[in-house]
Amino acid sequence: MAQIYGFHSVSAALRAPRRKLIRLYATQAAAERLSADIAARGLETLILSNEEIALRAPREAVHQGVLLEARPLEPIDLSDLPAHGLVVVLDQVTDPHNVGAILRSAAAFAVDALVTTERHSPEFTGALTKSASGGLEHVPICSVTNLARALSEMGEMGYLRVGLDSEGPQTLEAAILSRPMALVLGAEGKGLRRLTREHCDILARLDMPGAIKSLNVSNACAVALAISTMRLAAAD
Repeated sequence: MAQIYGFHSVSAALRAPRRKLIRLYATQAAAERLSADIAARGLETLILSNEEIALRAPREAVHQGVLLEARPLEPIDLSDLPAHGLVVVLDQVTDPHNVGAILRSAAAFAVDALVTTERHSPEFTGALTKSASGGLEHVPICSVTNLARALSEMGEMGYLRVGLDSEGPQTLEAAILSRPMALVLGAEGKGLRRLTREHCDILARLDMPGAIKSLNVSNACAVALAISTMRLAAAD
């Protein structure tokens, strides 16, 4: 069972047809704000105080008066990736807040899927869902056991695999991009692993003009998606 909390995350889950819901705990005020969505889903709702909801939620969760119990979303398979798609691939990015923020950006840029590893990745619930602010409901997750093998299969499917690397030989702005495309991001500090780098067609960097030359992985993802979607739109 997944716990989803925070008003925007819960609201998005209520409106997502593929999310199977169990029950909602909400304050009276929050339930009234969500009344139309609750009625549309016919969802069992228990009215509780903020304090009572906090006792059911994870420790220190900022629940904003709502806590939803739901079934985890079913992952998709690599074979389900669209033929003309744009996907984000995570190489052992483990921080749930970063992955949540990446999902939020992915939803904003109409990314078709997020590919991640079964191990060395956070659970898609709780703090991650809150950070995603509804993004998890819009971006299907593809979980793989071996990332290098998955990247190889994506190459066979025609995907251009672009690894974001601070030491990349060219800038992302200068790279020739085409669909279908996979933007590959490495973990904070470690970056892309050797086998991951070897399975990328392009290694590209972000050159920042300011005094700080590096971004955390979620911010780098947002910048890279902005650049990539503009370049891909111009190429279509």
